[in-house]
Amino acid sequence: LAELVQGLNSPDPAVRDQAVAEAEKRLRDQETSEEKEGESKTTVNRTLINTRASDVANAEAVNPDGFLAVLEKDAKERAKQRKRNEHLANALKEKGNAAFRKGDYVTAIQRYTEGLEKLKDKQELYTNRAQAHLKMQQYEKALGDCEWALKCNEKYIKAYFLMGKAHLALKHYSEVRQCYEKILQIDPQKERLFKDCMNEVNLEEKRMKDEERAVKEVESGKLAALSIRELLQKLARPGQDVLYYTGGIRLLTGAVKDCTEQTLFRTNNGFSILKDNKVVRRGFCAERKNTGEVDLSVSLLLLWQAVCIGNEENQRLLLTHPDVNAQLPKLLSSGVSEIQKETLALIALYSENENGRRLLVRHQDLTDWLQVLMMFVNSADARAGSAMDVLSDLAEEDRFKTQCCGMLSTGALPVFTQLLASAKLVNQAALARCVGIVGNLCADAVIRRQMAQCEECWQACLKLVDEHFDVSTPAYQECVFAVLGLMMNLLLESNVTIQCLAVDISGRCMSLLGDKDGRIVTRATGVLSRVLPASSLAVEEVVKGGVVKKMIKVLKAGGQITSSYAVKTLSVCTRSNRQAQEDLVESDKRFSVLLKVLDSENEMIVGNAAFCLGQCLAVPGAATSLLHSNVVMILLKHAGGDATRTSVQENAAIALGKLCVAEPRHVLQLRKLNGLAILNSSMKYVHS
Repeated sequence: LAELVQGLNSPDPAVRDQAVAEAEKRLRDQETSEEKEGESKTTVNRTLINTRASDVANAEAVNPDGFLAVLEKDAKERAKQRKRNEHLANALKEKGNAAFRKGDYVTAIQRYTEGLEKLKDKQELYTNRAQAHLKMQQYEKALGDCEWALKCNEKYIKAYFLMGKAHLALKHYSEVRQCYEKILQIDPQKERLFKDCMNEVNLEEKRMKDEERAVKEVESGKLAALSIRELLQKLARPGQDVLYYTGGIRLLTGAVKDCTEQTLFRTNNGFSILKDNKVVRRGFCAERKNTGEVDLSVSLLLLWQAVCIGNEENQRLLLTHPDVNAQLPKLLSSGVSEIQKETLALIALYSENENGRRLLVRHQDLTDWLQVLMMFVNSADARAGSAMDVLSDLAEEDRFKTQCCGMLSTGALPVFTQLLASAKLVNQAALARCVGIVGNLCADAVIRRQMAQCEECWQACLKLVDEHFDVSTPAYQECVFAVLGLMMNLLLESNVTIQCLAVDISGRCMSLLGDKDGRIVTRATGVLSRVLPASSLAVEEVVKGGVVKKMIKVLKAGGQITSSYAVKTLSVCTRSNRQAQEDLVESDKRFSVLLKVLDSENEMIVGNAAFCLGQCLAVPGAATSLLHSNVVMILLKHAGGDATRTSVQENAAIALGKLCVAEPRHVLQLRKLNGLAILNSSMKYVHS
């Protein structure tokens, strides 16, 4: 009876229905039994008289409490059992998720099903299983799971979203819109998701209409349409050799000229060539291809380019084909130039637009792609440029960066280091682009951290800079420029490797400050501004090498970016190095350059210039040399100004205070300008 009551109270509709049926059956059986007893009664009174009335009375008195105790015990046991089941269901869900991530959707469905056997009202298991069904194109089953999830929670947004995906695959467009509208009703903040989903529905509906129009054109007897159908039928013939199929594929490629032919290719199961034709599949998937198989593979790649260019649906179908998905990275690494060239051209169709990149990231494991694409820097032909185009496009995707992180230290980073060390032997134009792309990837903190800790990578960068003086080609110049940019990005990190190499890094940059290419001078100055704070020894070495005089020369040449790096370098050097302070006073007579820099509109430049000036005023005679200048007015303007960087007010106020202490005659000018009040108000910015 307790089990029956438990079943009637179950949240699972199937269990409740079963319990109701069992209860009705028992009631019917009881009524039938009573009718039979009534028919067989006689006049003889067979009532059994219980002589132990007191026992019955006692039992009746005890039963209510006993019944409640049983109910309470049962409730506790059920709570414990549910907790155990929930733990088991969660474990099975994680196993299912792991299988799903590996693409093993059959195992994933099995694990989710086992989890539901433990806990039938766990909504996540239904939606996870629905996702796996969607991957296997089992759309009706996915709908069923979404419906069960909504029985568990009628406001479960994920269930409506996946249900919409399933309906979309089944071309139930009105149902799709209902699902997405329901999401917006539940959570109005999902408006962007709603719009994206509705756009997808509209595009899919338009695609279907295009297909219907193409089918009508076929039925009306258009020659081009019929030729595609006939060619596909010929390619479906079994028992032919590789040469036969290669010729058929080339003819088919020539027949695909616009979106109508692309649609006809799809609607006539053109993508099944690889799946249904054993000869074609074997040749395309062969590890070591003979000449005929190479021609076959190239022909297939050209065909797919023709049917996929500008056609998102064809791109999706091709990329979700298991053999194509598995073979793309292998084709890139094949070493056969013709295959690599056309594979890169096919991938470029995806990478050059946002939707295509999303398809690649979603359906391809791109973990090794950074390493594979980098290897094309060794190619002397157009493959190197094509590979860099693809890599540059992929670098815009955050998910690509995330996938790169996993194998960077053991995969791509050693390859990249070797390319830098062999800069004189590789395609230098491609290497420069590759270095620039890696520099952009360093915007990701995880990638940047791993690279900044790699001493071999730093040494390779320094070797490339060293060889700059032996190789003066424009292509090598671009490599140096790119490497300096990479070094600047890596120097956003601070670690032991950088501290140990700071002297070497700063020494190479000093040697580049006389380069004829102003871009290289700018970046060399930028690297100095970022590496010097890591090592006092490096500061001493560059000061001995005349860095102050060089920076004053850079500041005289102008250019806001270069000036920003130069004045930052000076501020680092003059912070704690007396020789640097004296060199600045000697090199910049009456601080004419610094005073000019103090008039900049760039707050960072002004703040660092004020700091340098304040540090140098400790040098005897420095403050006196400024007596007939407008330095007091300039510093007052910044100390009492409204710069967003408070370091501007702070450094200007400190410099003004040091100026008046070192040379009291500046106080007269300060008083004339009512500067004491301004200086007093700006002291709130001074921390020490």
